[in-house]
Parts: sequence; structure tokens; C-alpha cells
Amino acid sequence: MNTVVISLGGSVLVPDIGNNNIKQYRDVLRSLKDTCRIYVVVGGGGEARRYIGAARGLAIDEGTADEIGILVTRLNATLLMRALSKDCYPQIPESYNDALIAGESGKIVIMGGVTPAQTTDAVAAVLAERAGADLLINATSVDGIYTADPRKDATAKKIPFLTPDELIAIVQTGRMDAGANNVIDLVAAKIIQRSRVPMVVLDGREPESLLTLMQTKEINGSLVSYTPGPTGF
Repeated sequence: MNTVVISLGGSVLVPDIGNNNIKQYRDVLRSLKDTCRIYVVVGGGGEARRYIGAARGLAIDEGTADEIGILVTRLNATLLMRALSKDCYPQIPESYNDALIAGESGKIVIMGGVTPAQTTDAVAAVLAERAGADLLINATSVDGIYTADPRKDATAKKIPFLTPDELIAIVQTGRMDAGANNVIDLVAAKIIQRSRVPMVVLDGREPESLLTLMQTKEINGSLVSYTPGPTGF
């Protein structure tokens, strides 16, 4: 059975606590649970950034601000875990080893952040490397990787396929402070480069896009790989 790691942005899972996509992702993950081994790393989204902002307002150091953001990622992860009920491993792993042990249960594994200075994407990339994943999926708030931020630059163009080396060239100027919000960070890109695990970046605001990818193998976002075309998922 293939292994898939999903980096699920907090801003797409819980854009607002009263208007979230938890039920939709619960249903999608349940539809996929018998087709592959699934690990999901959940981000903190806007709520984490608000807490981090409050920490900075209190002159709290960046490392501690990161730890506060990690707590929010685990809270979001807990909501999804509980929604999945018996289909999910019943604890939130707090380390990569714990996640791999949980994966041996055959159930979906949901986790949040692990350590300060690592984004959700970096955690997912390391987990994909450790688990020998066949595919890493980045479900984020844009529908792929662009030449520039499409929310700020109307001339930005989506790149359907690029190598890990090309990805690094695009993201190497990204911010690395607590709460940074980039399509993917440099640490994650370098892990993808060394592990050679293919990654698909897709629009996580539409939970069905994940199901479509896994069922049809059609990539509507961006594929990061040393091999163009369909990957081994």
C-alpha cells in the first residue's frame, strides 16, 4: 500500500472556527483511507498567526512564539482527529517517531507541528522522507506554484511542473520568522530535493481536489519532481 503525506494548511482547514472545512476533509480522508496509508500534518492558519502576533506584542521571543503556534496546530489537528473518530489514530503525535509508530496501526494519522522554526510544510516533508512516502501533497490556499505571489502580482503565472532545484530558486528568499505564510518554505524545499519524494501543490480550499487527484491521477496544481508526468501514487 502506498504512503501519502498531506500538508494541510490551517487556513484551508479552519479559515474561521465557525466556518471550517473539517467535515469536508473528514469525508475525503475517509474515502481514501483504504487506498493508501495517510499521514496529515495540520497547520495553524490565521489563528496561529493571531496568537503569534499577540506574543510579539508582549515582547515574547520568536522561539516561544513558534511554540505557541505549534499548540494551535495541534488544536486544529485534534478537531480533525476527533471528527474522523475510529478511522483515525486516537492521539496527536508530537514527534516523527511517534507518528511512524502510529502509522503502524493502519489508521489515518493526524499531527500538528513538532519543533520551533519548522513550518507545517517542513514537518510534512521530513515525515514524508522518514516514512518513505510515495507522494507529498501540499493542500494550500493557492492552486499551485507561481512565478510570483498571485495574490499580489497579476502577472504571476502558474508553473505546472518544476524540479526541486527550480522550486528552491523560487522560494529561497521566503521569510523564516514565526508564522511565515509562503506557499512552501526553503527548509521543506531542500528536504524534497534530497529525499526525491514527489510533491503536488493543489488548492486545499476545495477539499474535493484532493479526492480528484488521488482517484484520477490528474494534477490540476503543480508537480515538483525530477520525473515529469504521473507519479507513483
